[in-house]
Amino acid sequence: MYTISLKIALRNLWRNKSFSAINIGGLAIGLTCCLLLLLYVNYEWSYNKQFKDIDKIYYTKLNIKLNNELVTFDASPNILAPTALRSIPGISQAARFTSEQINLFNYRENASKERVIYADPSFLKIFNYQFLRGNASTALTTPQSVLITASTAKKFFGDSDPIGKSIKWDNRKWLKVSAVIEDIPQNLSNKFDILMPWSFYEQENPDVKNSSWGSINTLTVISLVNKESFAAADAGLRKLIAANAPGSIMEAFLFPYSKIYLYDEFKNGSSVGGKIDQVRLFLFMAFCVLLIACINYMNLSTARSEKRAREVGIRKTLGSSRTSIARQFLFESFLISLLAIIIAFVLTELCLPQLNRLLQIQMVMDYHSYTFWATLISLVLITGLMAGSYPAFYLSSFIPIKILKGFKGAGHGSLSVRKILVVIQFSLSICMIICAIVIYNQIRFIQNKPLGFQKDNLVQLAIEGELAKPGKLALLKKELHATGVVTYATEYANSFAANGGSVTGEVYWPGKPANTSISFNHRSIGYDFTKTVGAKLLEGRDFSPAFAADSLNSVILNESAVKTMQLKNPVGTQIKWEGRELTVIGVLKNYSNSSMVSVPQPTLFYYGIKPSTMLLLRLNPTQNLSRSTQLIKELTQRINPFYPVNLQFIDQEMADKLKTEKLLSTLSSLFGCFAIFISCLGLLGLAFYMAEQRNREISIRKVLGANLKSILILLNKDFIKLVVLSNIIAIPIAYILINSWLQKYDYKVDIDAWPFLIAVLLSIFIAVLTVSFQTFKVARANAVDALKYE
Repeated sequence: MYTISLKIALRNLWRNKSFSAINIGGLAIGLTCCLLLLLYVNYEWSYNKQFKDIDKIYYTKLNIKLNNELVTFDASPNILAPTALRSIPGISQAARFTSEQINLFNYRENASKERVIYADPSFLKIFNYQFLRGNASTALTTPQSVLITASTAKKFFGDSDPIGKSIKWDNRKWLKVSAVIEDIPQNLSNKFDILMPWSFYEQENPDVKNSSWGSINTLTVISLVNKESFAAADAGLRKLIAANAPGSIMEAFLFPYSKIYLYDEFKNGSSVGGKIDQVRLFLFMAFCVLLIACINYMNLSTARSEKRAREVGIRKTLGSSRTSIARQFLFESFLISLLAIIIAFVLTELCLPQLNRLLQIQMVMDYHSYTFWATLISLVLITGLMAGSYPAFYLSSFIPIKILKGFKGAGHGSLSVRKILVVIQFSLSICMIICAIVIYNQIRFIQNKPLGFQKDNLVQLAIEGELAKPGKLALLKKELHATGVVTYATEYANSFAANGGSVTGEVYWPGKPANTSISFNHRSIGYDFTKTVGAKLLEGRDFSPAFAADSLNSVILNESAVKTMQLKNPVGTQIKWEGRELTVIGVLKNYSNSSMVSVPQPTLFYYGIKPSTMLLLRLNPTQNLSRSTQLIKELTQRINPFYPVNLQFIDQEMADKLKTEKLLSTLSSLFGCFAIFISCLGLLGLAFYMAEQRNREISIRKVLGANLKSILILLNKDFIKLVVLSNIIAIPIAYILINSWLQKYDYKVDIDAWPFLIAVLLSIFIAVLTVSFQTFKVARANAVDALKYE
């Protein structure tokens, strides 16, 4: 039975080669888009899920009551992990670790900066990294031991065994390699090239070891004895800080480690989503593209109904049941789906490297995964069933006596169903196009929005090695000024474009409400800060060497801080910060450096070279850029010879902040275009059907004197109505979706009418062009051919 069905299916495909190519091609394109989107969704979904017993591993987050609401932080007190391990039942391991840091390492002639995390030995008991050499129990037991990844071992030691060999840290201390693990996957939050002991970190930062409950300077991860311990452990952790530091405004809590990447947004102490929203959006987009492709198949299959009508009539006359005929058409649908998935599989392999380069990630098709093959088989079955169900039941419903007398469009109501399918197709496609336009406009708006500082010709380099020693940084600045390639230079707390930084709630000022704690960012800066970054002073002055007191008791506030404090005359106001009496000497206009999409937070700036880690340089715009950067590198290398110079351009750093939005814009535009293309194939299918149904009508009109223009208008009118209806449905849906997406931005575009107008005009133009391709042939056909049997 199946052999005969296969022969019939193959014969029909071969007999209608061009039609089959369009049908299979449209389905293959839809499946390719779906596969690519599913691969990306799977990549994002698999973040932080690679470890054994991941359901027992929890990240410790911290809620602090600031500004009359709970603000959630990733960091926690250094003392939290050991205290929780001792006092809370159900916790099997607790480990402190730092965020990713960049340090210099040397081995003989090889020197490079590597990503480093400092962690407790228990860190390796919680996370089961794959060890190639050494073992987890001894890797971090001594301060001078160090664990490295396979690629780091290859970089420094080549093919030789690295165990027991020493590498130099920060050009100061020798450390011995104790273990080698496999490279860290890209879809893991805590990435590193080298893992170093927490005891070594405490040696280099003695204040950390003696810090109190109020010092939030550590990341903490906890593993539980079992999943059932969560409720008791979380409750105990929430009470822990208050029990040890009465009156504290902080509360620690457990959050699943597997969710810290996807659920990274918190509001008033609770998770409200984050990157998971984008993952869901791409999953929905994959479903939409697949649905559009299936609808396209339905329309193209039923559009050829007259070609298969007599076959159905004869088979029914010879005794075939409706079930057997429907089974035959479903079999053909599954066959086409199988052929389409094979083509889609090849296209996905060809497109995947380009998509990886675009997204800067490493997605692969895992042929050894049961999930991968199960997904492919499921797509074949789902697509075959979705796409083939309607054509099978429609074509098998033909009544033999009516068909054999002459095809009159058997299957009452089929045309209205087909029109509904086309409307659904175009509604989804138009919605995707509108969203893509608005997303693109939002990104352009953010990119062109004044940042409050001049990002062009502004660069930064790390203050490290010799530059951290007294006098050497001043010498570099002096020589850079002397060459003329730099107009201004200043120190800054951390990377100028980095998100986040130091936060405090210990700021007091005249008129501050009692029993309230309000969070302030604080940043250390040097002299000439406003001139270097191109920011604007609204009142007062910048820090200056002419005022000796600036280094001890002066502070500059930004606009947000002045507004928060409700200061009418801020310059000269005395404030208190962490026990220090400070005088406000200036008010800085708000500028957006840590975030391009959010309103700047209240910030106070204080003079401090020692706590600063970056040197900001304003390049001379009259000098050649290549020569300027080369000269800066040469001068820096001469003063700080052991450290490679990494000069970072702030404009590029700011552009990288929009990576997520650019990704969404690119993918929505790309797959939106594919959706429109596939929808046009569906519209073409409906045009085929309408042309077959109205062939004699058109011929009679021509005989009675109708011209080509009037016939084209007649045939296109119905299709334009469908597209207009699609727009009526798509526009409010797109508005709701895009308005919801824009809510997360403080700076956002207005939702104007023109993106919707463009979508309307574009959809109508594409529809008319697509339909006219078929209707023009019908309108130009010889009327005699259609009427000679009448």
